[in-house]
Amino acid sequence: MPAQDNYEAAASARGTEKFAEFSDDRKGIVSRFQNQLHATPALVPLIVLVAALVVFGLLLGSKFFSPFALTLILQQVQIVGIVAAAQSLVILTAGIDLSVGAIMVLSSVVMGTFTFRYGLPAPVSIVCGIGVGAAIGALNGWLVARMKLPPFIVTLGMWQIVLATNFLYSANETIRAQDIEAEAPLLQFFATKISVGGAIFTYGVIFMVLLVVVLAYVLRQTAWGRHVYAVGDDPEAAELSGVNVKGTLISVYMLAGIICAFAGWALIGRIGSVSPTSGQLANIESITAVVIGGISLFGGRGSIMGTLFGALIVGVFTLGLRLLGADAQWTYLLIGVLIIAAVAVDQWIRKVAA
Repeated sequence: MPAQDNYEAAASARGTEKFAEFSDDRKGIVSRFQNQLHATPALVPLIVLVAALVVFGLLLGSKFFSPFALTLILQQVQIVGIVAAAQSLVILTAGIDLSVGAIMVLSSVVMGTFTFRYGLPAPVSIVCGIGVGAAIGALNGWLVARMKLPPFIVTLGMWQIVLATNFLYSANETIRAQDIEAEAPLLQFFATKISVGGAIFTYGVIFMVLLVVVLAYVLRQTAWGRHVYAVGDDPEAAELSGVNVKGTLISVYMLAGIICAFAGWALIGRIGSVSPTSGQLANIESITAVVIGGISLFGGRGSIMGTLFGALIVGVFTLGLRLLGADAQWTYLLIGVLIIAAVAVDQWIRKVAA
């Protein structure tokens, strides 16, 4: 018996020793940093954003670090930021929505034509435009959730359908800014400016920030938000846990459509007119902001605040390089590098959960 006791004690000591070695290895600086990034997905884009601000601030000085320049960045990214918020919801479910830009433009066209072609009051036209966005989003969600079709294929097809509908319905006619200002100024509501010192904010910028803050709270603090993450992480496990996976997917795509419709309303204010040819790059720009913002394309991980940081990073690079007199192609080159780097970092961070 004593010999057996000694053997067990030695085995226990060896097991404890191995466990201690494993724990010490995991407490390295790199591992702790990796875990911190996994726990706070928005940290990476925030670091990149701050670094970009510092670099361009040192290169350009007060020319860049002025209230006007910094708020100009916000004005330039407001449309992308709103659309990217919609895209974030879809990508969190491990999907993708290539129709967001087309939904945005068609919604704005509906708002304009219902007012000027059919004579409806502007508030009614705006509600109709938002309804169109909601209906298209719900259809996307139904095809993905109920028909089990791949999100990429569904939204690629919907992008073509909505784009064609937009041009056929509008007859490629643009409603001029002068007419909107004279007869339906509510359509340009998001262009209303507020001056704070030397900074100029628009209602569109304020709406973008409030939208991101509200969505961040909903995703983290409500059951629906936790269901969105659960569906993106593992839909089968989520369904076994009692989550209504199909209902969650439909609601996500529908909400994305509604947000895109609001982006269409903000677009009218941004460009001043209702144009069926505007916002052609919104799809790519929204995905760019989401990826740079640290939301995983595999779903289930990321922060919508990171998406806002991602949109701001693009805006900072665009304005900074323009003020430096660099060719516009350098902007695309650096953004392309950031996209690939962001995906590589996401893969590295995901190893924590593996």
